[in-house]
Amino acid sequence: MKRIIYLLLIAISIIGCKSDNKKESEKILTVYTHRHYESDQELFKRFEKESGIKLNVVNASADELIQKMSLEGEQSPADVLITVDAGRLYRAKSQDLLQSFSSKLVDSIVPKYLKDEDGQWVGLTKRARVIAYSKDRVDSTQLSTYANLATEKWNNKIMVRSSSNIYNQSLLASIIANQGEEFAEEWAQGVVENMARVPKGNDRDQVKALANNEGDLAIVNTYYIGKLLNSEDKSEVEAGKSVSIFFPNQETTGTHINVSGIGVAKYSPNKDDAIKFIEFLLQEEAQNIFAGSNFEYPVNSNVEPSEILKSWGDFKEDNLSLNKLGEYNKEAVIIFDKVGWK
Repeated sequence: MKRIIYLLLIAISIIGCKSDNKKESEKILTVYTHRHYESDQELFKRFEKESGIKLNVVNASADELIQKMSLEGEQSPADVLITVDAGRLYRAKSQDLLQSFSSKLVDSIVPKYLKDEDGQWVGLTKRARVIAYSKDRVDSTQLSTYANLATEKWNNKIMVRSSSNIYNQSLLASIIANQGEEFAEEWAQGVVENMARVPKGNDRDQVKALANNEGDLAIVNTYYIGKLLNSEDKSEVEAGKSVSIFFPNQETTGTHINVSGIGVAKYSPNKDDAIKFIEFLLQEEAQNIFAGSNFEYPVNSNVEPSEILKSWGDFKEDNLSLNKLGEYNKEAVIIFDKVGWK
């Protein structure tokens, strides 16, 4: 009887060891992401298949994810944070929610101005904030710079979303960084005076309003135009076709660029795998999917933009360090409030 009990204990021990080994071999990476695109879901599946690492994906708004990480503290399961706009990445960094990482592959792919100066985050894709203008009512030779939008000729002509939007905050932050607060305030005041309506809606809504003759110009991110042109809604396609794209500041600083980006979470229990994931998203296969599916500009120079983006032509980018967008965010918000940009 003792022998039987002894054998049973050994068997249980072996089963327990096998179970523990199985758990140890199951690699899981927790991804906190603000992005909600089908392209990302496809890439996540490919990474799982190629790496053998399972992804636990948590979707929420950027503000919710940053707050979640802050409340979780050292207990946070997050390995990486993905969000849009360098201003938000800077916010996560400033709240001590990210950590530095190094990768020769990342350094070889991503230009210096598209990543954090302390190595806490890098850009995954680029988007330009441009001028969309009515093909019927605007001659492109009338356009030149962002500053030009504040001149009297565009009175009651400009469509733009709210100042609470991070894209506008980062654009104004870039103007502060490049030309100073006084110039930035004068510009913001001029744009407010030239607005065709009180700001509302997203970038797509601004273009739709142009198509409805509510204004002549809109300040938008490029990928929204790509989405309109590829929409299943015919009215959205027509709205996209009604406008052309102009890249401002080609003779000066270059067009304002921002990113969607990724950083390694401060308390990531799987830092090495997190870096592997970042490297995967920056290589050519993944960058091609980002570029083709979501109409974003790739950060990998070996990958070409989608045909729609290429049709708009090449342009000079503002190579201002994106850290500046976060550094001057507070000043931008204060200016917006001061000039009455709703």
